[in-house]
Amino acid sequence: MKTSLDTMQGFYARHPELGDGPTLTVQVLTTGSWPSLSSVACNLPVEMLELCEKFQSYYLGIHTGRRLTWQTNMGTADLKATFGKGQRHELHVSTYQMCVLMLFNDADRLSYNEIEQVTEIPASDLKRCLQSLALVKGRNVLRKEPMTKDVSEDDAFFFNDNFSSKLYKVKIGTVVATKESEPEKLETRQKVQEDRKLQIDSAIVRIMKARKQLDHNNLIAEVTKLLQSRFLANVTDVKKRIESLIEREFMERDNRDRKLVLYRYFKGFKGNSKHSKQLSMVWLR
Repeated sequence: MKTSLDTMQGFYARHPELGDGPTLTVQVLTTGSWPSLSSVACNLPVEMLELCEKFQSYYLGIHTGRRLTWQTNMGTADLKATFGKGQRHELHVSTYQMCVLMLFNDADRLSYNEIEQVTEIPASDLKRCLQSLALVKGRNVLRKEPMTKDVSEDDAFFFNDNFSSKLYKVKIGTVVATKESEPEKLETRQKVQEDRKLQIDSAIVRIMKARKQLDHNNLIAEVTKLLQSRFLANVTDVKKRIESLIEREFMERDNRDRKLVLYRYFKGFKGNSKHSKQLSMVWLR
C-alpha cells in the first residue's frame, strides 16, 4: 500500500499539468498476494479514461515486464454534483455508479438499454447500480419511470433535480445482490478453495522453514492452529497440501522415518519457480 502511495506521488510529479482536473488514486495489487478476482471491464468516462491511460503508460515505463488489469468493479469515486436551486453535494459512489451518473452531464433522459450499451457494465451489476441511484430513499439522485421497485430493460432514467439532503457529503451504497444461483455458489466455493490452498501451502512452508523438521501429525496440528484465525483448515486438505509440496520438492520425507517431514530450502528447488513466488507472497499484508 505504501508502494502504491509512492507510485501516485511519482505519477503526479511527472504530470504536473493534471493538478487542475479530475484526480486518480490507484492501488496496485500484486497477483498472488491478494484473493483472486475476476476482471470485469466497463467503459470509463473520457476524462477518467485519459487519466488511466496516462497512469498505465507511466507505471509500465518504470516497471518492465509487468501487466496491469483494471478492477473497475472494486473502485470508488467522489463526484461534485449541482441539483435544482443550486444545491451542491459531494457524492461518494462506486466506479460503476460514477460511469452512469457522468452520462447525465450530456443527457436529460437515458433508457436502460442506452446506459448498458454505453457503459458495458454487466447486466446484474448495472441493475443493482441503478436501483441504488434511483430507488433508495434519501439517495435517489436519479428518477426512474415507471416507478417500480425493480429495474427492467424498458425503464427510463432522469437526473433528479429535486434531490435534497441535510448532508453535504452523501454516500450512496450498492443494493445487495439477490440470492446466488447454484452455478454462482459453485464458482464461489471453488474460488474459496483455491485461495485456501495457497494459504495452507504458505502456512506449511512457514512452519517448516522455522522448524526444519517435524513429524507429520505435529505439522498438521501447527498448520491448523496457525490458520484458525482465518478459517478452520480441514485435516484432509492439509494432508493433500503436504503431499503436493513434497511432490513439488519444497519438502521431503526422512528416509529413515517416513513420518518425519524435512524442509528443503528454495535454493535447491527444482520445480516451477511460480509456486515459490506464490508461497512467498501470500502472507504479505
